[in-house]
Amino acid sequence: MANVAFAAMPLIDLSQPLFDQAPNCPVHPPVSFRRTADHPQGGWRMEEIAMATHTGSHLDAPLHKIAGGKSITDLPLETFTGPARIADLRGLAPDAPITPALLAPRLPGLAAGDIVLLATGWGDRRAKTPEWLQHSPFVDPAGARWLVEQRVRGVGIDHYSIGGSGPINAETHTVLLGAGLWIVEELHFPPEVFSLASPLKFWALPLNWPGCSGAFCRPVIEHDDSRG
Repeated sequence: MANVAFAAMPLIDLSQPLFDQAPNCPVHPPVSFRRTADHPQGGWRMEEIAMATHTGSHLDAPLHKIAGGKSITDLPLETFTGPARIADLRGLAPDAPITPALLAPRLPGLAAGDIVLLATGWGDRRAKTPEWLQHSPFVDPAGARWLVEQRVRGVGIDHYSIGGSGPINAETHTVLLGAGLWIVEELHFPPEVFSLASPLKFWALPLNWPGCSGAFCRPVIEHDDSRG
């Protein structure tokens, strides 16, 4: 049988790295990576990891906030990939609410079924600082309702919490997850994504964790060189 050559589609990585003591939501357990075997003594290398399921680049299923909601494995894999539009919100100040007035002009051509990715620039600030941990921009409940009204399938942001760390976080999650959307948090946007034509092809496949409220993922954008 003749060998068949396949052209690989270039991928742009939108994930945040995970490592021992990586920055994460301060009310979650700290991130732990521990080497349990190594060369040459054992002949193998192996690591043991411990962290909450909502750590690093991860997906929230409705069950994360909605009692009786769908778990991560109740959602078909196909829903985690599709056309995406990036809302360029770089430059937002600490504690800035992301409202419909901010979203609408930055998402021209948004269509039902699209995935919305919110680029606040705070993925570049990821660190265990009071500012990053407690004062990020956030989608306010009105912004969340606007996204639901647009009938998007999912929404992402470059911080550990789409609703920030303040008192409205629960309401923002309830609005989005209660409408059946999924959320992808802890993204990172390399500069080159802002010059790409929309819509973009987005993938964020969750790990197969039956019954869980969320799961780690590796979010990527397919970059078709022929489109620029």
